[in-house]
Amino acid sequence: MEQIINYIKPELVPVAVVCYIIGAALKHTELLKDKYIPVVLGAFSVAVCAIYVCATSDLSTVQNVLMAVFVAVVQGLLLAGGSVYVNQIIKQAKKEEK
Repeated sequence: MEQIINYIKPELVPVAVVCYIIGAALKHTELLKDKYIPVVLGAFSVAVCAIYVCATSDLSTVQNVLMAVFVAVVQGLLLAGGSVYVNQIIKQAKKEEK
């Protein structure tokens, strides 16, 4: 996990916290099956990261646009994955060992 954290932009870490909160809220509702929660969190995170990357990047060339898309997708997936990972750590820590 430490290696993955090195690739996450520090200014985007709050997105992982928001993903965790959204995931926990979705888990307690019956709006969505549990298996779809990571997909929703991934899409949300990529969208938020895309907004951030577009707001902070020079999108004057095709290469810059493609790099912005790549960064938004990678950062979004890392952040959503991190929030799901933290959720699983908390769940596993609460389990009693057999």
